[in-house]
Amino acid sequence: MTPPRAPAVVQDRVLPRPPSVLATGLKLPEVRWALAALALFLLGWGLQLSGAPAPLWWSLYLACYATGGWEPALAGLRALREKTLDVDLLMIVAAIAAASIGQVFDGALLIVIFATSGALEVVVTQRTADSVDSLLNLAPEQATLLHGDGTTTTVASRDLEPGERILVRPGERIGGDGTVVEGTSEVDQQAITGESVPVVRGMGDEVLSGTVNGTGTLTVQVTRPASASVIARIVTLVEEASETKARTQLFIEKVEQTYSFGVVVATLLVLAVPMLFFGHAFEDALLRAIVFMIVASPCAVVLSTMPPLLASIANAGRHGVLVKSATVMEGIGRTTVIAFDKTGTLTEGAPEVTDIGPVTGHGTDTVLALAAAVEHYSEHPLGRAIVRAAAERDLPLQEVTGFRALPGLGVVGRVDGSTVTVERGAADSSTTGTLVQVRRDESLIGTITLTDRLRPDAPAAVRAAADLIGAPAVLLTGDNPAAAATVAERTGIGTVHASLLPQDKVALVTGLEARGERVLLVGDGVNDAPALASASTGAAMGRRGSDLALDTADVIIVRDELGSVANLVRLSRRARRYVIANLAVAATVITVLVTWDLVATLPLALAVAGHEGSTVLVALNGARLLRRSAWEA
Repeated sequence: MTPPRAPAVVQDRVLPRPPSVLATGLKLPEVRWALAALALFLLGWGLQLSGAPAPLWWSLYLACYATGGWEPALAGLRALREKTLDVDLLMIVAAIAAASIGQVFDGALLIVIFATSGALEVVVTQRTADSVDSLLNLAPEQATLLHGDGTTTTVASRDLEPGERILVRPGERIGGDGTVVEGTSEVDQQAITGESVPVVRGMGDEVLSGTVNGTGTLTVQVTRPASASVIARIVTLVEEASETKARTQLFIEKVEQTYSFGVVVATLLVLAVPMLFFGHAFEDALLRAIVFMIVASPCAVVLSTMPPLLASIANAGRHGVLVKSATVMEGIGRTTVIAFDKTGTLTEGAPEVTDIGPVTGHGTDTVLALAAAVEHYSEHPLGRAIVRAAAERDLPLQEVTGFRALPGLGVVGRVDGSTVTVERGAADSSTTGTLVQVRRDESLIGTITLTDRLRPDAPAAVRAAADLIGAPAVLLTGDNPAAAATVAERTGIGTVHASLLPQDKVALVTGLEARGERVLLVGDGVNDAPALASASTGAAMGRRGSDLALDTADVIIVRDELGSVANLVRLSRRARRYVIANLAVAATVITVLVTWDLVATLPLALAVAGHEGSTVLVALNGARLLRRSAWEA
């Protein structure tokens, strides 16, 4: 058994690497049978050329038939029992017919090339799966479970349950998806999210199973069972996608049966007509019919579609984008409109202090410090943002007594003998954020404006998507028009629809679809789920996305990297181009070889090489989409 390859180390960071092509091939029985058939063929050919007795090299050729042809023959017979005609059976019949008229060398060559092309198809498919399955090796088998009394035990990572806490020491892999509750460290997430440098993770930050802890010690509270981790989700979705078929593939399979039956009928005509009407000898007519059956078989056509699409799905998965089916991957490239949700998608869904307006006689630091002192005891996102802003300015938090929350309004407490109230101010249509009023003993001393933070990559991502599609992006949000307009201006979005309820988003999406547009909608919340389901393609943000949005979407952007949207559309378009190119190559080769056989004499060996060569070519062409450059360029 071939040992697994050691992981690659780049700048002291371990990256997953699937097994080599050789290691992948040798573990597959189809490859081993094909190699055995090739060895027997070469040995028989050598004996034939050296003038050895005919029974000797005939025996080797027949052994080549058996080793390389038994599996496709069995598959063809099973298909025939189900009343379907398999192209594998056509090839085996052609090889046997060649041997029956003394062309055993050509028949054995057909078997070898056919077995090799079949083995190559299996290798490409397995290589695609291995490139994603290698992520499973990232998840550590064991984790250190931290008990309430401070003691620890070593447990299997797969047995971790949500709510349990694990201790992650420096240099260890994190055993489960969760949230940091104690400690600060740099975490290398490249293998999962593709981030080029380790990221700082502290209290409240999410960490993923299989990522590598840096020099600090972390206590992580598990939020998902192992079966629902990001790694497990990637593998599951790619497996499900591999079982689906794109529209082009479904069409080809529908046509294949009729086409294969037509090939059989045409082969019989090619055999009978020359003998009945032109006086050709049986062996000459049979040889021409055999060549016709080989070159007219749709092997390359059948292989033209799925390898490029499955390779694209695997490539996207390695870059943190999960595409749920081959049909989805095929359709993404037809996108004509890209629409974005605002909160949690273009923005981070976390407010930040953007402006402090003190009343005359009060300083900005005074307003912020008093508000932060009271909000320190609050769990509200606005309160946490105010406390964070005070900490960034190194403002000390004064002692607070008599703290209490004002449901729906704010908080109040006594600071240095004065009553400090922090509550929301009245909003209007021109407000681009949330206005908070700070009062001391009922007197207004200032206001604080908080705005949802724009994702740093949002402007570049929106611009890249719009340039690729050739049309401005669209914003669909339930927020007020002023806030929506601000985000649109900062990101370069051309069309804005604000103050939308979930049903309004659905109506807008279905309206665009009714006009012939194909909409790719990117969202994250429960309120986006109906529109995600209505769009041609729904893409959900993986980190902050609601469970409903993740279940509804066709695509999950695991690391919330908006730049992946343009890359995904580009990759899908490239996959479609590869499919079209494969179909063109396959159809051209079939047409040329069939015409040659009918109007002239096409040598059997050349027919085999041309037909099976085109099959190998389309399989290799699809595998090119596994390369990193296919995603990045």
